[in-house]
Amino acid sequence: MDIKEFQDIVIKFRDARSWKQFHNPKDTSLSLVLEATEVMEHFQWKNEEEIKDYVKSNRNNIGKELADVFYWILLIAHDLNIDLAEVFKRKMTENNTKYPIKKSKSKHLKYTKL
Repeated sequence: MDIKEFQDIVIKFRDARSWKQFHNPKDTSLSLVLEATEVMEHFQWKNEEEIKDYVKSNRNNIGKELADVFYWILLIAHDLNIDLAEVFKRKMTENNTKYPIKKSKSKHLKYTKL
């Protein structure tokens, strides 16, 4: 499926429930952040080894939380008329410029520090 097909599913779901009236950029972006924190909760207070074990038995639940994040991204982009595929391609081109392989490989520095 492409992004438009995913967005169509999200919009159909929302519109069938008449929820558009509640969806302004502030509240949908807050919902995105709240769902992202639910992803983070899976890893909070766990060390690297605990995370490896946890992921093995909780992959489906983590995936559901990631799907919730994806839902809000798709919805916000739709409502703001942002072409995610195009913006993503441009952003990756920008990232390739900001983080050239020779300067950034195996480093976790922000581009301003490279």
